[in-house]
Formats: sequence, C-alpha cells, structure tokens
Amino acid sequence: MCKLTKHIQALEEKLLHSDMQENPFLLDELLAQSFEEIGNTGNITARQAVVEWLMNKNKSDRWLLTNFRINELSTDIVLAIYHAQKVRGSNVTAAVSTRSSVWKRHGSHWKMVFHQVSRSKK
Repeated sequence: MCKLTKHIQALEEKLLHSDMQENPFLLDELLAQSFEEIGNTGNITARQAVVEWLMNKNKSDRWLLTNFRINELSTDIVLAIYHAQKVRGSNVTAAVSTRSSVWKRHGSHWKMVFHQVSRSKK
C-alpha cells in the first residue's frame, strides 16, 4: 500500500473513530465546507446533518475498513474506495457496505468533499 493510500485511510478512520465532542476542531480539519454525502438510502445529505451524526454517534462504535484503495484523479484530488463493517467490541454489528470518498488537498491537508455509502451486501 502506497504512502498516500495509507494516509487517506488513516484520515477516513480518524473521521469515523474520533470523539468529535472532545475534538470538534477535527470536523473542519477533515470535512470541506462544501461536503455532501449520498447515504445508503440514496438521499443527499448536507454537511450539517453529517456533522450532527458524527457529534452524536456511539463513541464505542468502530469500523473495520478492508480492500482500501485510492485512484488519483489529479495531483490534488483522490477517490477512495473500500468496504466498511461496523464492529462493537469483538462483535460485528453490520453487514459490509461499499463506500467511496473524494478527498481534495488544501495546502498540506486533505479534506473530504464527498462520500457515498452503498446498500449493505446481503
């Protein structure tokens, strides 16, 4: 796995695993102001709704990210594609979903500008 792929995966995990109530500054560090998401129902969600979810999610939830890869669309934009599965303790609590994120470089930092979650696999 290349250095940039590892870095983007670490940012995805930081977004999912950080306690945003303790570290609300991470939201502006990781999510672009123009951020949007297409959820597993197909609805488009604005940044504020995603921020509210991140602020209120269960702090013990963790996600296992597998098959993580990126496609460099330009020198400043990458597309991350991976599978995610929610885990609580040693128990898998959700089916595997396919996810994609677009990350854009802002100076020396990367920010997510778009995210999409597929329906879970059966």
